[in-house]
Amino acid sequence: MNRFLAIVEREMRKFFRSPVLMIMSMMLPLVQLVILGNAFGGKVRGARVAVVDYDHGPEAVRIREAFDSVAANIATFTTVDSSNEKEAAEDVRTGRVDAAVVIPAQFSRRVYAQDAPRIGLIVDNSDQFMSSAIEGEMQSLVSALNQPVIQDRVVKKIALEIVELYPFVEYMKYLLSGSIALAMYISVMIGGGMLYIDDKARGVHEGYLVTPITKLELVMGLNMAGAIKAVLSGISLTVIGSLMAGLGTIFDPAALLQLFLLILGTSIAFNGMMFLMMVRVDDPLVPRAMFGVLNTLLFFPSGAIYPIAAFPKWLRAIAVVDPFTYAIHGFKAVLLKDGGFVAIRGDLAFLFVFGIGTLLLATPLFKRTL
Repeated sequence: MNRFLAIVEREMRKFFRSPVLMIMSMMLPLVQLVILGNAFGGKVRGARVAVVDYDHGPEAVRIREAFDSVAANIATFTTVDSSNEKEAAEDVRTGRVDAAVVIPAQFSRRVYAQDAPRIGLIVDNSDQFMSSAIEGEMQSLVSALNQPVIQDRVVKKIALEIVELYPFVEYMKYLLSGSIALAMYISVMIGGGMLYIDDKARGVHEGYLVTPITKLELVMGLNMAGAIKAVLSGISLTVIGSLMAGLGTIFDPAALLQLFLLILGTSIAFNGMMFLMMVRVDDPLVPRAMFGVLNTLLFFPSGAIYPIAAFPKWLRAIAVVDPFTYAIHGFKAVLLKDGGFVAIRGDLAFLFVFGIGTLLLATPLFKRTL
């Protein structure tokens, strides 16, 4: 046990002597949380929509009043006048405006005659996010304009009532789980994989050959130190990220225990996976070259940014064996849904089994040779 703890102590001393290394292992996930959380999570505001009014009738005035209401309240878009449809389409094409609405001639007459009145909407569909937001807002306005002034006493249409289980979840809160897992991965990759290969290249591991340390003690010591680093990184990101995102889950003792179990399981899984991949590597450049590839291959298919249900089958197959998937699902279940232990027991089982299994597989592959 003393030999095992000596390895852990050496690795931790080296880690704490490099505060820049500790900071950088958390900086990228925090920057990603702040930038992506605000860039992707916000609603479209201040888009410019050109209006071509060929009608100038009372129903066209109603539409313009609806536009003014949008601009004054939710501010999805503001309107500017345009003289004709061709000019408006060219403005959309060149980016002067984000969309254009065309109110055709005789529009008011068609509304009163119930003769299929239509409004044209020209959008720049090369930007799907912007065009979808404007289309959705316009569809809501059209639905409101279609409502009769005097409602029928008997409801004749089918209505959909939506029940939301949770309050509105901002994208920063949604992204927090992925940022925690990413911080732990970076800590394992930099503080574990890269340092392990650097020590091997410098001959540090050769010194262990003159000691009575066994192969199992050496492997477990290195991985225990890596797990502690990942746990510290995970705890730091959970606390800082929760405060930044406005989540009060960290003040619930039961949730804290569940989060700690997830952090522990994730650290063991990541360390086991990393050690298995690096156990026979000797070149210090290899882990640096693998960093970006592994980050893309493991982080993005995990559901951290986009739901797994939207992936093609081959990408779902990667998600099934990806420890990121289970870590992120577990963190979301605790931080966003308050799902309790029942919601994360499957994730915990996979993470611990995966981590222990990869360590047991890597141990016989570890070579104590010059």
